[in-house]
Amino acid sequence: MADPYRRPLAGANPDARITAIVPTYNRLPMLREAVFSVLKQTHSSLELVVVDDGSDDGTAGWCRRLATEHPGSFRYLPLSHCGMPGKVRNAGARLARGEYLAFLDSDDLWKPDKLARQIAFFQEHPDIRICHTREIWQRGQKIVSQAGQRHGRSGTIFADALKKCIIGPSTVMMRRELFEELGGFREDLEIAEDYELWLRVTARCPVGYIDEPLVIKRGGHADQLSERYGQIEIFRIRALQLNLEAGTFRGEQRDLAARELVRKCRIYARGCEKRGRNGEAQSCLEIAQRYDKETTSSLDWQ
Repeated sequence: MADPYRRPLAGANPDARITAIVPTYNRLPMLREAVFSVLKQTHSSLELVVVDDGSDDGTAGWCRRLATEHPGSFRYLPLSHCGMPGKVRNAGARLARGEYLAFLDSDDLWKPDKLARQIAFFQEHPDIRICHTREIWQRGQKIVSQAGQRHGRSGTIFADALKKCIIGPSTVMMRRELFEELGGFREDLEIAEDYELWLRVTARCPVGYIDEPLVIKRGGHADQLSERYGQIEIFRIRALQLNLEAGTFRGEQRDLAARELVRKCRIYARGCEKRGRNGEAQSCLEIAQRYDKETTSSLDWQ
């Protein structure tokens, strides 16, 4: 991976070792572009781990050739297909040698200075353990406006993180010890495994943010799980319920989480009723009723 034209960004620590983890499944054309966006990073102390969830589209041969070209800095880890993104990312994290972990979905791209800017941020903010950046949303050839996005991005953002996934996985860099303390991603969630982890992160520590678009998030292609299911809110409901059942949150955080779960369940139930899915609606209303009793203040559902 050595490149004589690479130079670390001024202010960044060129010796800080980063492991970039790219999970993939049958996305070889997009994977090539994602990997090349890693290889073009200006930060020099970098290893790349591609974790392959059982692809059968030529990914294995391409990755093995690349590993031969970049011995020691590019590693390829093939797995039997499981369809669980958290399990695939965790496998890469276990292989990592870096003190920082950065995740890149195989359909996304990094700008060349992304990792260098984040390392510089960590140097300037030694108490911060996780940092994310702004991203460009691209659907096909069109850029999707984010003008309507209103939520906290830095500091204590747990209340906002409850509502939706406000941290993009491809934007994150985190200190490895934090990832290990939290136990990584849940491995039993097909969708919203990132939302679930960010809930545990934001409940524990403040979040750093670089207000620059250093990631291109590419959406709208058919193999995305969100495209397959049409919506992902039921998966967020499950992730939130799992944390409440596990006692992850305490005090005010638990109250906020229970209120948000009740809100999500009631909204989702109304949608199910409109579509004639009465059994699913009833299950969500039962969850809402159970957790509504735990909240310490009244709720406005209008």
